[in-house]
Amino acid sequence: MRRPKGIKTKKSVAKRFKITASGKVLRSSAGRRHLAQTKNSKRRRSLRGLTTVDKTDEYRIKQNLPFTR
Repeated sequence: MRRPKGIKTKKSVAKRFKITASGKVLRSSAGRRHLAQTKNSKRRRSLRGLTTVDKTDEYRIKQNLPFTR
């Protein structure tokens, strides 16, 4: 597939999302940045890993990351 010249990756999107080899989009969990002391340990542990993005949002994210899968 030929890409138009001058197309750039949206760096803000590149920092927030990761594309897997199979083409899924990963994101970090929300609600982790601050006020962690009020959340219990189990909740903080569950927020630790990456989760997949919903199918409805995948297309828009991939449009902003043209040089990935």
